[in-house]
Amino acid sequence: MTRSDIAELRYAVGQLRQSIGALRSNYGDAATIRRLENDLERLVIDAEDFEQAPPPELTVPRRSEPIYVPDSKSDEAAWMGAQDEGLGFHSRPRTK
Repeated sequence: MTRSDIAELRYAVGQLRQSIGALRSNYGDAATIRRLENDLERLVIDAEDFEQAPPPELTVPRRSEPIYVPDSKSDEAAWMGAQDEGLGFHSRPRTK
């Protein structure tokens, strides 16, 4: 996680703290507000733990290059005798 990612996380936590404070001023000491404050404190603790000892970053696997299939007509002989599986017409004559 880069320094800007950590700063963004801190900013988001600060915004969340303000939002929960606004909810507390409107709804008082409701059980749901206390749970949100508890969740926020846990988030702060986890963010600090992450900042102190971040886990190793995942390496993104390199995507393989796409395989392009030409639009040109293919050899029809390659498909002679093939079944149209899943279409429900396995006994019908092949269309041209």
